[in-house]
Amino acid sequence: MDIVEKSWELQRRIENRASQFGRGKYGRVLKMARKPTPEEYAKIVEITGLGIILIGGLGFVIWLAWSAMTKSLGI
Repeated sequence: MDIVEKSWELQRRIENRASQFGRGKYGRVLKMARKPTPEEYAKIVEITGLGIILIGGLGFVIWLAWSAMTKSLGI
């Protein structure tokens, strides 16, 4: 099989996969998906940012407690 035949075979496989896109197990989800409104996007950003700050703050408190504990134990 020469390079031209291999490239045509690859092209057929790619086109076959592309034609099946949206028909498999994720097809229904992709059809229902839509772009969020600006209000929805702002709310998502707000909640995500709050979650990141809370998790970061919790990690900092744990680190602070750990470092204070190791200093008091002399480790």
